[in-house]
Parts: sequence; C-alpha cells; structure tokens
Amino acid sequence: MSDKPLVVVESPTKIRTIKKYLGNEYNVVATVGHIKDLPPREIGIDIEDNFKPQYRTIPGKQKVISAIKSSAGDCRDIYLAPDPDREGEAIAWHAAEVLKKEGRRFHRVLFHELTKNAILKAIAQPEPLNKDKYEAQQTRRILDRLVGYQVSPLLWRKVKGSLSAGRVQSVAVRIICERERAIQQFVPEEYWSVTTRLLGSTAPEFEAKVVKKDGEKLSIPDEAAANAIVQHLQHADYRVAAVVKKTVRKNPQPPFITSKLQQEAIRKLRFSAKKTMLIAQQLYEGVDLGPGEPVGLITYMRTDSIRIADEAAREAIDWVRQTHGEAYADQPRIFENRKKVQDAHEAIRPTSVFNTPEKLAPFLSKDQLSLYQLVWRRFVASQMQPALIDQNSVSIQAGPYTLTVTGSSVKFQGFMLVYQTVDEEAESSRKQQALPPLAEGDRLNPLEILPKQHFTQPPPRFSEASLVKELEENGIGRPSTYATILSTIREKGYVELVKGYFHPSELGFIVNHLLVANFPEVFDVDFTAKMEDNLDRVETADMDALSVLNSFYGPFREKLGTAEEQMLSVKGVGIPTELTCPQCGQHRLHIKVGKNGHFLACSGYPQCSYSRDYVRDEKGRVQPVEPNSEAPTDKMCPHCANPMVVKRGKYGEFLACSGFPKCSHTESINGPSNGKSVGVECPQEGCTGAIVEKTSRRGKIFYGCSRYPECKFATWDKPVAKTCPVCAAPYLVEKTSKREGVYLACANKECGYKENL
Repeated sequence: MSDKPLVVVESPTKIRTIKKYLGNEYNVVATVGHIKDLPPREIGIDIEDNFKPQYRTIPGKQKVISAIKSSAGDCRDIYLAPDPDREGEAIAWHAAEVLKKEGRRFHRVLFHELTKNAILKAIAQPEPLNKDKYEAQQTRRILDRLVGYQVSPLLWRKVKGSLSAGRVQSVAVRIICERERAIQQFVPEEYWSVTTRLLGSTAPEFEAKVVKKDGEKLSIPDEAAANAIVQHLQHADYRVAAVVKKTVRKNPQPPFITSKLQQEAIRKLRFSAKKTMLIAQQLYEGVDLGPGEPVGLITYMRTDSIRIADEAAREAIDWVRQTHGEAYADQPRIFENRKKVQDAHEAIRPTSVFNTPEKLAPFLSKDQLSLYQLVWRRFVASQMQPALIDQNSVSIQAGPYTLTVTGSSVKFQGFMLVYQTVDEEAESSRKQQALPPLAEGDRLNPLEILPKQHFTQPPPRFSEASLVKELEENGIGRPSTYATILSTIREKGYVELVKGYFHPSELGFIVNHLLVANFPEVFDVDFTAKMEDNLDRVETADMDALSVLNSFYGPFREKLGTAEEQMLSVKGVGIPTELTCPQCGQHRLHIKVGKNGHFLACSGYPQCSYSRDYVRDEKGRVQPVEPNSEAPTDKMCPHCANPMVVKRGKYGEFLACSGFPKCSHTESINGPSNGKSVGVECPQEGCTGAIVEKTSRRGKIFYGCSRYPECKFATWDKPVAKTCPVCAAPYLVEKTSKREGVYLACANKECGYKENL
C-alpha cells in the first residue's frame, strides 16, 4: 500500500502534465468528472428536510472510486485538484467524502494554469476546501432539479412525452421566441436621406449628408419631403461652417473572459460555443511540445474575471518591446472586475507570451492553433499602447440646411498592429472618405444631389455569438453553462439554427407559451438574473443557501399547483387561434399536438372533425395547409436541377423534386438541418454540418451529416454529445452487445474508453 501523497484531478489528460512536474514523490489519479450526482430518474431532493440532496455514486464510476482508494493507500495527505470552479469544488468535496479516513488530511489545490511554477506553487500553498463555493454549486443543482423535475412532467401530460423544461434553458428559448415575435410584428417605416456630392478648391470630391434644418434635427419621412429639400439645395450657396480636427485615443480590449472568447471564436473562426470550450480545455490541460513535454498553454478557460497577474503583464510588455519597439510598449494595464466573485481566476491568457503561435504551430492542430492565436493576440494587445485616430468633422451650411461629413485615418496603430476585434476590423475596413484641405468659410461646388429611400429594419435574429452576448448582458447563466444552453435548446427541438441564426420551432413557441403563461416569474429574464446574483452571494458568504431555496420554492410551489389544474392541454383542448373553423363556421380552430406533431383542429370536436396541418406566414399568422398541396420553392434539386416543391407526408412537410417520378430525391424542409439532430457536430475536417438521424431505404436508422451530399460522413452507431474523458474526442457513440447491454464508447477506436448506461 502506497503512503505517497495523492493528487486527485478531474481529467485524465492532466495526469501526465502534472506528473512531469511533481515527479515520483506523488501519486496522481483522475475522477474522470463527477463521481457522485443526484439520481437520474427521480428528483433526489428531500424538500421537507431543508432541500437535502440525495447523492448517489454515478453508474459506472465504482471502478474509478476503487482505483482512487487503491492509489490513496495509507497516505496521510490528499491534494484535491479538480478544476478551480464551482463544479470542481463539488468534485473535490465528493472525493473527500469517499476517501475520508482517520488521520487523513485534505488540501484543496487550485491549478489556474498547468505550468511548472503554477503546479509547484499550488501544491506548496494549498487551501482548505471552500464550503461556500460548494454550497453555491449545490444550490444551483437543487434549483435546477426543483424546476426541471417538477415542470417537465407537466409538459409530458399537457403537450407530449420526452419534453423538458430548464430553469435557464427555458429562459433562453423565451428570449429567442420573443425576438421572433418582435420580428413578426415589426412594421417597416419609410424614411429618406439626402446626400450632396461636393467639390472644394482642390480634389478629391466628397459626399455630405443633410442632417439639420434651421439648427434642428431633420427627419425626412417620404419622397415629397426629400424632393422639397433637393429643390432648395439646387439653388443654395454651400460654405464650410466649421472644421473640427481631433486625435482620438482608442484603448485595447481586456483579455478574454469565457463569454467574450466564445463570441469572438464564433464570429472570427466560425466555431460553435461548444467547440470553442472543447479546444480551450485541450489548450489548458496540456499539449505535447516534444516527446514527454506536455505543457498547459492557456490559463483556466471558465472565468468571468478580466484580472491578470502582474508578472504576465510585464512579460507581454517585454515581448512587445523586443518585437515591435519601445513605441508600442505600454505600462502594465490593470483591468477592474465588477464583482468580488469574479476575482477567483485570471482572465484567459497564454501561460507564456514567449510561446508564440508561430513557435507552437508544428505542435497544434489547425483548430487549436486558431484558438490559441486568438487568445495570445488579444492578451498581448491588451498590454500595448492605444491606437491614435485622426478625425475630421466638417459642417457645411447650404441655406437653412446643415450637412455634415467626417473622415478619419489611423495616425498610430498601437495595439491594432497585433489584434482587432471583429467589430474593430469591420470599422477599419469600412472605406473612409478622403477629404481635401478645408477651412471655415470655404465655398463648395455641388456636383450632384442624391435622394435615397430607406426602410427601418426589424431586430435581427440571434446568432450563437449574439445569444451568448444577450445571456451575458442579462445575467443569465454563467461562463461554464453558455455552451450547454445553446446545445440543449437545439437538441430538444425548441429552436433551429438556420443559416447561422436561431429560429424558434413551432414546438418551441408552444412550450414557451405554456411556461410563460403559467410560470411568468420563474422563466422571467430579470428573475433568473437575480437568482444568478444570489448564487454568487452564496459563494462569497453574503447569503445563506437555505434562504435562497426557501424564497424561491414557496412561490414556485403555488404556481406549480395552479398550473397542474389550469395549464392548457395541447393534447386535449389546445391553444386557441384567431381562426374560425371553415367546416362548421361556428367554433375556433385550436393548435394541438399529436403523435405526429402539431396540427389545427376544430374546438367543436367531436361534433366537427375538421383538422389540418398548418404553417405560419412571415407575420406569424397561422394558416391551414390543404392536403396534397405542393408549394414551389427557389431551391433546385441537387441531382437533376429541377425545382424542389414542398409536400406533406405522414411525418409533416418535406422537400421533393418536381421531376418525380423520373427523380425521387427528397430532403428535410430545413435543408442543411435535415433529419433529427443528435446535437453533435460533423467530425469531418472543415465540415460545418451536424449529425442527424436518417433512415436507409430498408428502414434502418443510421446517422449522417446534414450537409449530404457535400459531406458523406455516416455511421450506424448513434453519436452522443459527450466528450471522451480520456482522449477528449468530441463525442461518444451508443453501442449494444449481448454481454454488456447498452453502453457508450469513444468514437476514436484507438482510445478504447467505455461507459455503462
């Protein structure tokens, strides 16, 4: 039996990196994620006993626990080193519970980065287990269980089986649904602009826009108003009224926090939030930079903090000074966090600035290098001199009208030499007008007057990046949850990602309508944000966990009881629409859900048996679809180039080739999202598709890429959206054998990882 001190980490991929620096004086083992959790098929909360959680060993983890106990042997000191966040704290507490032994001492170790200095320092300066952080994690799990395990059964009874409600995920669906309603209800308003092309005493010519009349801001509602202005300007005398020149200092952005990294990776690299976090985890846990040389390349990637260590800032400044010269190097720039709870970690930064992307390129995959480069450049730029932008603003008077024009140029690049955000890049690439030398009183010659019609635009749908931003700005969820939220709402079929933007499905609309109507506070944005703040206060010991649970559960239990009685049954009564039944002419049509999906039915059933499938128009209005109707589309068949048409079958709408029966090609109505998504991205290099469930010609289910025929990836095994804890493969597959029953296995055949279900 070993008496070496034991280091317990969360992920097996960290073991080699940590062993390299600790040597043979310590044993190192991994829990492979959580070892205990609430039971999967029951609520697992004793509500009457102060919401006491009833933890169970996770199925399949008994072998892991036995291995950890065996490695602990007779050792006196155990260093608990799961990830430095709430989930990691919970794993540490549960590991301490199973390893508890008389005379044994437990130490909490926080590896904010997996480098030699950080690992040795953390081992030398361990902390006690953090009860407040554990309470915050546990309180979140209890709240999620109270909502999910009591509201979801309501949906099963009232809508259909297999649906789920989530305390946070349902708020995300609500945000998407409300944005879609705003788009549907939007009425464009016409407005006009008038621009004049002008020439001064020297080239170049330039354009100035009419903005005021008699010193008041001008609104041009229609063509008549625009033409009246044009007539005035045709005879006006144009003179420069004022020229304002100034140099603006533009400061760099702070290093990445989790949400900002996800947003920028989505927009710059076209990564999903989930993929971003998976690759960031790999960079944090360690990459081989040579035989037996695993090195953690970035600091911990789940953080709300923009704080950075002083030595890291100085290292960045040294690199800038050596590479770009003194003019670009700044003093260490300090960024302030808004909340005390956010200061637990640093921002996301490289563990060494001298590990440049160019130096690491031979050791990283294409995706790893892209993300590392993003983190590295953002951090280095944060410690560089501000950019200097020269701005010229010119005001021109033409009779009673004031016109303005601005021009800008970069005087000094500063941090922009190394990194610009997507928005900064867009601003830089926007063509700025070159202005001639102008002075107050200069006379200008009008060359052309250009009236132009415009219409106001509806609010945009959410992309993954803008939804993460919306959740962050509204205080919904936390860094570790954004990727899961975005995946879950798609997997449950509540939303679809079409051409990069979230559209609520009809099921999403129905479920959101019922939840908001019956639990207006629980699924309210402000209420959910306040609950997140309360969890932060539990972590900082400013609030008691039990008081958070009691204040939530009392009102929630009342709403739950009312909803049991009053929530509309979409299986039975259905949701009323504005439409009158065309068959009986007396009753309203209601939206109902049956085994084959949603449909319209007369509320006078069984006296009137009218029912139809339905669609919504661009304004969200429900429209019945007559049987056997074929709606033309602008999509062409990929096999014969005939137009595709919308048809209806047993399982709803689908696209079919109009060249039938000569061509029998069909596909899902959503094109790239055809088939039921399993929540896993296509593993083929460079493919942006998703894995969907399909049926072969003989009726056997298989799984293939949604971008078929462009991508021909296919497998008989069902992919499961769960990262392999051993080799970090992006998904597992579900397999069945007579001896082992149903189990999960790593998609990478060389790995061999298995997990019982």
